[in-house]
Amino acid sequence: MGDEVQGAGSPRREELLEAAYAYVLRHGLAGLSLRPLAREVGSSPRVLLYLFGSKDGLVRALLGRARSAELALLDGLPENDAAALLRTVWEWLAAPAHRDLLRLWVEGYGRSLVEPEGPWAGFAEATVRDWLAVLGRVLPGPAATEALALLRGALLDLLATGDAERAGSAVAAYVARLR
Repeated sequence: MGDEVQGAGSPRREELLEAAYAYVLRHGLAGLSLRPLAREVGSSPRVLLYLFGSKDGLVRALLGRARSAELALLDGLPENDAAALLRTVWEWLAAPAHRDLLRLWVEGYGRSLVEPEGPWAGFAEATVRDWLAVLGRVLPGPAATEALALLRGALLDLLATGDAERAGSAVAAYVARLR
């Protein structure tokens, strides 16, 4: 079956997308198998393939769903204060409640770098553009890139070590230098 989506926009597709999203937040996308996923979300592999066109189509839809969660954060950030924006972003990134989403984001980001033609295509580049657009509202060009690099590095460090205090201290030191 190709990537054509038969059930695009259907309530059942949206319901299954949300259930599948909850599943991949817990289990990740690596080694995603349609049978266990379908069983968990109360469907069948055949229905998932019909509604999403293919397994790749489902992965693209799940990455899109993760990106929409990220964009929701970006829409609510302070507009005129770089320090407040960066503090708000870091608080959100460091919140334990967001760890599953952030692990999924890292997985999608990394896979899009090593499998640029697959369902991950463009994911990393799109998130860089999203974040630079937001940071660029309060920081000039190179400073937005520097802030993004710091946030991404601190996030990866936090996810690897769980040391929110140390990673947060690095972000706080950077924010203090903005004043």
